[in-house]
Amino acid sequence: MSQTNITRHIEALIFSSVQSISVQEIILALNAVFEAEFIETQIFESLDLIQEKYKHHDFAIELVNLNKGYQFLTKKDYHETVNQLQLHRSKKKLSQAAMETLAIIAYRQPITKLEIEQIRGVNSDYSVQRLLEKELISIDGKAETPGRPILYSTSNIFMDYFGLNNLTQLPQLKDITKEENKVGENAE
Repeated sequence: MSQTNITRHIEALIFSSVQSISVQEIILALNAVFEAEFIETQIFESLDLIQEKYKHHDFAIELVNLNKGYQFLTKKDYHETVNQLQLHRSKKKLSQAAMETLAIIAYRQPITKLEIEQIRGVNSDYSVQRLLEKELISIDGKAETPGRPILYSTSNIFMDYFGLNNLTQLPQLKDITKEENKVGENAE
């Protein structure tokens, strides 16, 4: 089988995938279809060809490596146009409570619902349920504490949605908090 043909099949796999697809998933799919033994170097060679192809200005999308996988994303030049579509679909938007809950989980994972509620100061049943339904969080086992409460962590869909390769890419809390005057200090 030619490298061009393999590349087209890999391109189709990436295009059809809702979330980023790993090299291992590509290998499994190709091995099953072609009853062959593909190796990572063949896949990476094709991925390089696909990335090079979509660098051309004629394409509005590009192949991006994120969350240990590959996904087609819109190039930055077209983000505003796509954003307009997203504004029209904002009915599916997360509530403020769900966003707060998601942020707590992202920064403190794995975390129990009780710990989330202690930080937020309110019941978080509905927010946790909505985040599970949207698959932005997942159940990450049970805590080794009395009652063995469920632990929650962010999911791969969360990583894809926010364009992260790993959790260290989350903004540091010190970078997003606003500095204010402290009691007893004079403002200049």
